[in-house]
Amino acid sequence: MIPFSLLLVVAKMPVDGLDAQAARNLHEYALAHPGVTWFLLVWTDLFGPWTWRFAVIAYAAWLLYKGAPRLAAWAVTTVTVGGLLGLALKIIVARARPHLPDPVALAPGDSFPSGHTVNVTLGAGVIVLLVLPMLPRWGRVAAWAVACFLVLSVGYTRIALGVHWVSDVAAGIVLGAAVIAATAAAFETWRREQGRRPASPPVEGVEPELVKAINERN
Repeated sequence: MIPFSLLLVVAKMPVDGLDAQAARNLHEYALAHPGVTWFLLVWTDLFGPWTWRFAVIAYAAWLLYKGAPRLAAWAVTTVTVGGLLGLALKIIVARARPHLPDPVALAPGDSFPSGHTVNVTLGAGVIVLLVLPMLPRWGRVAAWAVACFLVLSVGYTRIALGVHWVSDVAAGIVLGAAVIAATAAAFETWRREQGRRPASPPVEGVEPELVKAINERN
């Protein structure tokens, strides 16, 4: 509730300063560099909300097949709850999107928070927490690095294309990360109630015993 409340406070602040300056500067750059703008449009569509929803659903289906229904439920629940909270914030805040001359991109709906950023944070974060048990130490670092790059790059496209303010994107990251942290903590509580050893989800994933369970299933 604390991150959600803070986001509401930020959303009610006037759109000026960094938000306005970034919007103007990046819009001028986009108009002057159509090739870059085309790439940003492709990137933002390639890693849009439905990409992550389908990816998590597909992974959850595989987990069900491998006999890990609770883990599959955690993944789908996290993405669903995060997406609904993002939609609720959009309705509550009803912030207008940037209005720029000669826009290079248009997007429907309200602005705060960025739906693309919420979903890339949720999707990438959930997938990383699912695959961590299968990776060596260097692979875990690489997985988090790739996830962070995807989150930041998608967030940048939303600002650079003039469809979101900087604070919209920042809010999307905060909301997505907060939902993952909350559901991962709930899953860890369940694990401990089942008598399993304490785990550190950011390091070991939400289910460190996943590899063993899959091997037994095979």
